[in-house]
Amino acid sequence: MVFKLINATEAKSGTAIIIDGSPCIVRSNDISKTGKHGHAKCRIEAINIMDGKKKVLVVPGHERMEVPMIDKRKAQVLSVGDTASVMDNESFETLDVQIDESVKEQVKDGAQVEYWDIEGQKIIKRTL
Repeated sequence: MVFKLINATEAKSGTAIIIDGSPCIVRSNDISKTGKHGHAKCRIEAINIMDGKKKVLVVPGHERMEVPMIDKRKAQVLSVGDTASVMDNESFETLDVQIDESVKEQVKDGAQVEYWDIEGQKIIKRTL
């Protein structure tokens, strides 16, 4: 479910957008105004939220970009393997969630974590 649509010129640093079907965080947006009858072009550099890969996109300034809905929730870690089994603190449901590479060594059994639900994809982003 897409939360809203924005123009490419409105994608500022820190904004979440969908590029090629995957959610990304914008790192920079270089807007160039072309000649007398041309249109503005945007060169957007973004980092994929799920795997951390860099994506570069060049689009017209009036191009519509999808902004995903990011639901941030808290959970308790039950077990850790390649993915973490966590229990949501509000609904008490058990989920298998991906672990972000930057917090992989901090996630332990019994720890409190914050996970993001982005368009049905779930990932642990930080420990509490």
